[in-house]
Amino acid sequence: MKKPSNFKPAWWLPGRHLQTIWPTLSKRKIDISLTRERLRLPDGDFVDLDWTSGNERAPLVLILHGVAGSIESSYAKGMLKALKDAGLRGVFMHFRGCSGEPNKSARAYHAGETEDLKYVLQTLRSRHPSSKIAVIGFSLGGNVLLKYLGETEVDNPISCAVAISVPFLLNRSADQLGKKDAFIYQNRLVSQLKEKILKKAKLVKLPIDLEKLARVKTFWEFDDLVTAKLFGFSSAKDYYDKSSSFYYLAKIKKDCLILHAYNDPFLPVDAIPSQSGLPTNVKLEVSQQGGHVGFIEGTFPWRAKYWLEKKVPAYIQEQLGIPL
Repeated sequence: MKKPSNFKPAWWLPGRHLQTIWPTLSKRKIDISLTRERLRLPDGDFVDLDWTSGNERAPLVLILHGVAGSIESSYAKGMLKALKDAGLRGVFMHFRGCSGEPNKSARAYHAGETEDLKYVLQTLRSRHPSSKIAVIGFSLGGNVLLKYLGETEVDNPISCAVAISVPFLLNRSADQLGKKDAFIYQNRLVSQLKEKILKKAKLVKLPIDLEKLARVKTFWEFDDLVTAKLFGFSSAKDYYDKSSSFYYLAKIKKDCLILHAYNDPFLPVDAIPSQSGLPTNVKLEVSQQGGHVGFIEGTFPWRAKYWLEKKVPAYIQEQLGIPL
């Protein structure tokens, strides 16, 4: 079901861009202790997990980050602290190559790659057989999460999930980010992706023309040259068609909350799912404002409040039957 959002944007952050960039510009300091674990994958590669401390029998909440994200992303530590304060144990999963060290294999991650998520969830379930598990996905991580939920239907250990600012149709998102009023995001993210590829190319042989990579400027070009080559897609279009979570939403069987903003600069309004295309167990809340993974409230900058850090833990507590 689709329901109106109760998010009230800060008056001093009008428009899509200020809401989107404020969390990064504010450089908020979050005091939280984390323990890193290197989890070996079946193919010999690894992903790094950052754990909060706390009751080992508490419900687990796995966080998936966005493109080029990490534990240093503006939303990461704040959400982990909010989860801890709510009596939940947070686990932040870095996709391959995103924890500050290049991964060992040529492949890394993409918006539709769900095998690593599947393995991490299986590991959590085997270690904590009696603990309930929830998952939060931001942006690209939200697309991975929704696609996984649609692929697995009931055959997964997730009790509930939250997907935030998801690029539901990857081709439409790539088109949107190529427009004049959003190119700054594309330039920054594509540059970060290219830098990671160049660093990895010094350690691992890659089937990529690095001279062509130097001329890449758009997501379409990057995914055509890099993502398609590394993961066996015929083109960027083939990758987008097969990996967009939009096509998996109708098959989701677990309780799920999707949070989005109409003014998200990463996706056009007509690419947001409609109420009729969602199962009754999936709740869609779309606010007029909020930008991309922004959702900042508060009367003044020094009193900024991160609405997601209130909304998301409360939803998970409710779904898991934990007293608020």
